[in-house]
Amino acid sequence: MAEETTRADGRSAGVLRPVTLERGVGLYAEGSCLITAGRTRVLCTASVEKGVSSWRKGSGAGWVTAEYSMLPRATNTRNRRERREVGGRTQEIQRLIGRSLRACVDMEAMGEWTITVDCDVLQADGGTRTASITGGAVALYDACAWLTDKAGLSASPFQHFVAAISGGIVDGVLLLDLDYSEDVRAEVDLNVVARESGGLIEVQGTGEHGDFSPAQLTQLVELASGGIRQLNALQRAALS
Repeated sequence: MAEETTRADGRSAGVLRPVTLERGVGLYAEGSCLITAGRTRVLCTASVEKGVSSWRKGSGAGWVTAEYSMLPRATNTRNRRERREVGGRTQEIQRLIGRSLRACVDMEAMGEWTITVDCDVLQADGGTRTASITGGAVALYDACAWLTDKAGLSASPFQHFVAAISGGIVDGVLLLDLDYSEDVRAEVDLNVVARESGGLIEVQGTGEHGDFSPAQLTQLVELASGGIRQLNALQRAALS
């Protein structure tokens, strides 16, 4: 498991950055959540639309998708807006967020509605994709509640929360929830997505500077799973 060490921000190896989930921050969106994880801040808004794409029509089932973007000055240098073509990295992140959030919902019970979760990074200090999933799930919860309150569904199609966190090996030490300064020099970088039940949705791991052992992978997943349980508790607390 994580070794005892002190990091630049004062955390020990297995401790999350301070996380807040501010629900209902959007005036117009059917669901919204501003997530802050350390210095990373992501605004997640969930928009409900009647109907589904042509390939889904007639199935009686809905769809959940996601879009991700980073504001031009979310980092220490200005990024150009992706106005026409979405870059490969952004596409990969969007697909991860969409896959993860679909695991929250019974789309057969949703009917032919589409929910789009937009994740806009206001400030980035590592973990933007995992924060988008964790905050996006809260926004999605409220969008699903809107379907019961306003669209006549008999019950919310939302089934369970999903959350995500990063882990990694930095200077030979296993760490939870990497900030940017740790992420850029990590020997191993891992993102883990899981349900409240503990069941894994996705594990993305890379040996940035060499390889890592199956035992280290197991340790990192266990470390991340403990962090996800804490995030699930914060998601539930946000509902009150």
